Amino acid sequence: MFYKLIKINCYARNKLLKKLAGNLLEKFYGCEINCMEIDPSTLFAHHARGCTIVASKVCANVVFYQNVTIGSNMKYNKVLHEWENVGNPIIGTGVVIADGAKILGPVIIGENTTIAAGAIITKSIPADSVAFGVNQFKPKNPDYELVFYSDMIAPEKIIEANLQLINEYEGKKD
Repeated sequence: MFYKLIKINCYARNKLLKKLAGNLLEKFYGCEINCMEIDPSTLFAHHARGCTIVASKVCANVVFYQNVTIGSNMKYNKVLHEWENVGNPIIGTGVVIADGAKILGPVIIGENTTIAAGAIITKSIPADSVAFGVNQFKPKNPDYELVFYSDMIAPEKIIEANLQLINEYEGKKD
């Protein structure tokens, strides 16, 4: 159901259908997705719960995790009587945006970049980077993928690791 609503919300030509799909996404999933261009390969973890995605362009193979905000960061200059910093982000090909990250303003996130959980980004980030904190970034280690990889770990392996951690914790409590 979620991806059917996304498809209508992002690609339908009928404005009434788009608006209805957008309203249903907000009601059932708590998200708003309103992009000038968004590639159909875009993935949303956890049904985009808590996301607001208002971008100029979202390129191919982008992954959004929950509670991500993509939007404007404009301000009004009362001296010059004009808006400044106008525009919404462009998210490059293969970008992964982790939980709670914020990308604001007319910025470009370079391809194959990972935006860390909780990051606040208001400046452009070069390709093949890891962005974290407030406008900080470093080159991405080519030997690792962070947060998401198409060959994802089996859920059983995560459960096994969690059980080991619980056992370690409970062993230290005694």
